[in-house]
Amino acid sequence: MTTIQAAILGMVAVVLAVQMKSLRPEYSTYLILGAGVIIAGLAVSSLDVILETIRIIGTYMEIENSYLGTLLKMVGVAYVVEFASGFCKDAGFASLGMQVEMFGKISILVISSPILLALLETLQKFMK
Repeated sequence: MTTIQAAILGMVAVVLAVQMKSLRPEYSTYLILGAGVIIAGLAVSSLDVILETIRIIGTYMEIENSYLGTLLKMVGVAYVVEFASGFCKDAGFASLGMQVEMFGKISILVISSPILLALLETLQKFMK
């Protein structure tokens, strides 16, 4: 049901924003931003199922929880950055959207560095 709600909310917000754009362009931007935040909130509400599934997978594969946590952080950063970048581009600020994407990529690289180091240590052990 949540998917249908998000789709309907998105379509209604776009139709209203198109109608408002000729009268008050700034209000259409606020409307789209508000709808995006509500839809993101609906998506966050289903994260419990995803987290539980990842925990179960982690027990089967005997992966350290820190690695799973890092993976979730990277995915979270990617989604937040994509949302913010898309909003900037839709509002007519493509260069700002590109900067947000660049920051997101660097953030993901920083977050993933402990996993990269662990991978390199494992490879080094195999090569000896």
